[in-house]
Amino acid sequence: MRVHILGICGTFMGGVAALARELGLTVEGSDANVYPPMSTQLEALGIGLMQGYQAAHLQPAPDLVVVGNAMTRGNPAVEYMLDAGLRYISGPQWLGETLLGGREVLAVAGTHGKTTTTSLLAHLLETAGQSPGFLIGGVPGNFDVSARRGTGKPFVIEADEYDSAFFDKRSKFVHYRPRIAILNNLEYDHADIFPDVAAIQRQFHHLVRTVPSNGRLIVNAEDTYLAEVLVMGAWTPVETFGIDAGHWRAELLSADGSHFRVRRGDDVLGEVRWGSLGRHNVMNALAALAAASAAGADPVALLPAFAGFASARRRMERIGQARDVTVYDDFAHHPTAIATTLAGLRASVGAARIVVALEPRSNSMRLGAHAEALAPSLADADRVVFLHRPELPWDAGKVVDALDGRGATVPGVDALIDALVADARPGDQVIFMSNGGFEGAPRRFFNALDAG
Repeated sequence: MRVHILGICGTFMGGVAALARELGLTVEGSDANVYPPMSTQLEALGIGLMQGYQAAHLQPAPDLVVVGNAMTRGNPAVEYMLDAGLRYISGPQWLGETLLGGREVLAVAGTHGKTTTTSLLAHLLETAGQSPGFLIGGVPGNFDVSARRGTGKPFVIEADEYDSAFFDKRSKFVHYRPRIAILNNLEYDHADIFPDVAAIQRQFHHLVRTVPSNGRLIVNAEDTYLAEVLVMGAWTPVETFGIDAGHWRAELLSADGSHFRVRRGDDVLGEVRWGSLGRHNVMNALAALAAASAAGADPVALLPAFAGFASARRRMERIGQARDVTVYDDFAHHPTAIATTLAGLRASVGAARIVVALEPRSNSMRLGAHAEALAPSLADADRVVFLHRPELPWDAGKVVDALDGRGATVPGVDALIDALVADARPGDQVIFMSNGGFEGAPRRFFNALDAG
């Protein structure tokens, strides 16, 4: 069977491609933007990649077209697919119908931290000997691929609230039918498809409705919006987690979150020392540990496994150090994610200068939905270089003005790299923040420093 995937280099669709290939299918795909790390992974799996969306890519006709949610009407490949009467399906529906039936699905939902928490949960279950399948929206540090079938019963999936396809506007996660679901947090995002936070809450409640009564909901005890979702109705046992409240709690033993004590109810389970930073990552850790316990793993026995956790690529990924400047690549997509990431780094590096290179790349960012929150989210940055592409439909100058002399805008990546190289000082911590390819800016900047 030959499958063609439209939008194959998206983090989710790339995982679908890897799973289809593991099933023995002949897999190929098209995308407008083919860039690492997903393109590298797909090529290593022997999956053919085609640049752009052309009708010719669907000739001769594949047996099935799996359509990514980035595809829209008017796209040449989509129009040809419809006119030619080709068989098609969304990625989440294909996954639910083809792979998830009969598995113990553990779904990780939330505005922030999905990729990290999914990666960590898969790592914990692997450590527990359960050999889980998984699909992660990024390239995890503890595994060679972002998706695999696994030989055990559990299947861990990053459960996105974004819509499934142009012909299926339900959130992806309604297709997964999990027995265990993590509700990590909920904020307003995806301004291109959701009018307000209440619309997102309704989608989260659709997920809650699919979790069976013999399953488990693992819910952030500190999140008001999630509490409102549960008030809509919950038919599954709920366990909560948090630093300040919850069944599962953490006591921070270091300000940067790299050392904490875990409690479940009145019981102290032990301590964790690991390489991840920030309060938000401690919350991710609690969620993953609670879910692994619900899947039958011994949480106490799993605590040492945190030390061996390697976060997914582009989640505060350390590129390297050159001229005593440390360079990171981070998949920032929302002001809250920016703020918590910078707070964790600040707690770790103390008074060292933090420099942020920021690209407003997500749909919500590009639409300006988070514009007012951007400057406050950058409070821990000493310097911000903002990539203000000419096509950005809102004035980034207002954000820069609110930074009180700490910010500047540049029109392109070349100018951004030049500005950062000219400004770099020994001891700087330079973070590139974008949920897109950023034209390879982090490594280009590192190479420019290294060559100098």
